[in-house]
Amino acid sequence: MKRFLCLTIVMTILMTGCAKSNTVQTKSPEITEESEERLETSEKSEKYKTLLSQDNKLSIVRKPGVANYFNSSEKMTELPKYNSNSGDSWQVDLRSRDLTNLDLSGRIDDLFYADFDSKTKWPDKLPDGFDPNVIMELGKNPGLGLRELHEKGITGKRVGIAIIDQGLLVDHVEYKDQLKMYEEIHCGDEGAQMHGPGVASIAVGKTVGVAPEADLYYIAETHGIYNENGEFEYDLTWTAKSINRIIEINKTLPEDKKIRVISISLGIGEKMNGYKEVFESIKKAKQEGIYTVYVGSEKYMGLGRNSLKDADDIVSYTKGEFWKDQKYNNSELLIPMDSRCVASPTGINDYVFYREGGMSWTVPYVAGLYALACQVKPDITPNVFWKLAFNTSDMLITNNSTKEKLGKIVNPVKLIETIETIK
Repeated sequence: MKRFLCLTIVMTILMTGCAKSNTVQTKSPEITEESEERLETSEKSEKYKTLLSQDNKLSIVRKPGVANYFNSSEKMTELPKYNSNSGDSWQVDLRSRDLTNLDLSGRIDDLFYADFDSKTKWPDKLPDGFDPNVIMELGKNPGLGLRELHEKGITGKRVGIAIIDQGLLVDHVEYKDQLKMYEEIHCGDEGAQMHGPGVASIAVGKTVGVAPEADLYYIAETHGIYNENGEFEYDLTWTAKSINRIIEINKTLPEDKKIRVISISLGIGEKMNGYKEVFESIKKAKQEGIYTVYVGSEKYMGLGRNSLKDADDIVSYTKGEFWKDQKYNNSELLIPMDSRCVASPTGINDYVFYREGGMSWTVPYVAGLYALACQVKPDITPNVFWKLAFNTSDMLITNNSTKEKLGKIVNPVKLIETIETIK
């Protein structure tokens, strides 16, 4: 994927699933009279549904069905070729495909740029050096020493993370136990989508997540509608309503288990409808001690990684795939992004490997880091967090012979250890 995942996938996949739903809207006593009125009067299409917890008890309001990418009985007749000069997404998309009839010898360069999942059927013989199981296991590691922190008990425990994204496969093993609430506001997704399980597992996944014991509060929401011409029109007023809902939910939580960060894997531009309303809601959340992370909220950029290299070793990282041919101004904090193995929407025990990520994958990573910081220092602020994140970062060298400096890469271990020392 050559562009921001939030722009390519969110525009083509995040807003899909607009099938008619017979589910009716419910009312929650936790919604104020004013906000309830806004939700009811604004819901104009049966294609989008709003479902909220009832009786002042947070709940899983619906369980979207699993995703099915392809007919499993159809075998692939040819392996797609990867073109490094192309900006197209999903060039070698092997998710849930049957490759058993293919001769893949000599195709290792294409396979190293493949997206695949637990349901991909491989031929008996694969090129030397390509092992999908090894690649998936390496991709599950959130990297940069985070598992070292987890072993010390720094896991985000008793810290709440809220995510606003696509329809979620709520029972996935990566985050089922962490999920405290699943609601929908103006959601057009009938079934689970690829994006939601990905961001949820990066944030709080048991094996792939940055903060594996943080509490997860999830709202599935579609950031607009499709017009009569089939074109998607952004309307971020729904995102604003979702943020407002999170603020209301947070007021019901115990003082020691508050939501401290909201993750929204979306680039928010001034020309998007509802831009003003979103930032008014973000400001309200800040006043309640909730930090909102989105694409462009701070100075950070996503990194690439060779799929067979160790995610804990900073020398494994490179420029992200979507910006590998661009110049870098060295002013942003670098965050792991590509070659991630995350929860798949195809089954509660399924995983999917994305060779190229996108900035959508960096947002829940940052949110997870902030949750770890909140665990060790509950009164941490975003400004202090980011200042220390830059101060404790390491310089990433991309060429050992020329000592070319790419930029500052986050060092989670140094960051959290430094925050622990603050009185």
